[in-house]
Amino acid sequence: MKLPLLNYINTREHPLNLYQVEYIFLILNMLRVQHQMVFSSSCSFFLWLLILSATFSLVLGNKAFTGTYGVNYGRVSDNLPPPESVVTLLKAAKIKNIRIYDVNPQVLSAFKGSGIGIIVCLPNELLTDIGVAEDRAMNWIKDNVQPYLPGTKIVGISIGNEILGNGDVGVWEALLPASKNIYSSLNRLGLAHEIEVSTPHSEAVFANSYPPSSCTFRDDILPYMKPLLQFFSQIGTPFYINAYPFLAYKNDPSHIDINYALFKKNPGIYDAKSKLHYDNMFDAQIDAAYFALEKVGFDKMEVIVGETGWASHGDDNEAGATVKNAKTYNKNMRKRLLKRKGTPHRPKMLVRAYIFALFNENLKPGPTSERNFGLFKHDGSIAYDIGFTGLRPSSATSSLLSFKGIGSSYVMVSSSCIAILLLLIAL
Repeated sequence: MKLPLLNYINTREHPLNLYQVEYIFLILNMLRVQHQMVFSSSCSFFLWLLILSATFSLVLGNKAFTGTYGVNYGRVSDNLPPPESVVTLLKAAKIKNIRIYDVNPQVLSAFKGSGIGIIVCLPNELLTDIGVAEDRAMNWIKDNVQPYLPGTKIVGISIGNEILGNGDVGVWEALLPASKNIYSSLNRLGLAHEIEVSTPHSEAVFANSYPPSSCTFRDDILPYMKPLLQFFSQIGTPFYINAYPFLAYKNDPSHIDINYALFKKNPGIYDAKSKLHYDNMFDAQIDAAYFALEKVGFDKMEVIVGETGWASHGDDNEAGATVKNAKTYNKNMRKRLLKRKGTPHRPKMLVRAYIFALFNENLKPGPTSERNFGLFKHDGSIAYDIGFTGLRPSSATSSLLSFKGIGSSYVMVSSSCIAILLLLIAL
């Protein structure tokens, strides 16, 4: 039997792991056996389409990410709306993916039944302890993750944030054993196929990234990075990179065209080695990560952007930190992600990204820009218009938003059914 779908997804840009291959063959075998039964009843047919829709969603997409757009829900602030209001805000904006930087009980409880996928974080300061023994990882999961399942859709655990290249080398050494212990504990609990184990990296892991094809990992980081990549490759985890054109421009405004950083019309850059042209820095940063991965033997690993954004306010020496530029970047970024396309180097691999951040965080240390990345103000109103609406507390509006959510879900299911029907015809 010819399987064009498998041929398509099992390419360099769409690799399958062992469990995915076994699962899709199981479904296809069931289809052959049940072919007459399925098509003999309209009810059965509709039910099977729903099942297949979920199946191919798991196979074709990253299990921890729905679609291509997500946000980081940072909470280093004393004036944010309650998590229950945040759920309303995210639903109104149709944002289905978030990352948080802890395992806050109030947040995890508020998201129960929301259907929004959450990646929680094992804080950096716990890595050394969790890396010592698996029972400590098991206790942490039982205390901070398992109690909220399945009501709260926890789809991933981030093992720290930007560990390699920053801070204490001792924590670098703890990153891999902590990741293994968390994964092993999830596996023992039967949760490893539902909850992804990952870790996001900063640009500090690279020795250079311009032009993209020249990107390599730092020599001092490779002894820690390669075993980590090997483990993540085995369990099917993508490479998460925090990519900020804002930071690149802020650090070198005299040599970087701000239009190139903001997705605006510009000459772009030409990578002579790869013979690829880039008209925006964001795509170039993602491809730089792909090239670095290829050089160390992980050319089939997907790259996901864990953080990206633009500050709306900054200190005098923080070039480009304005409301106008933040609006331009985030509006163009949203458009770019909703197009569901790849990069020049990986045109068939969808770009997925989490925007930093949902709110301004007034208690964050560091330069002024650190406290001004929010898409929304502390009261839930929009910081600037990129197509989202802010919180509206009236009951009439809330009812309208709920109705819209139901309608969009119906359209999504209908569209999925049509898509699966086309796939079946192709088979």
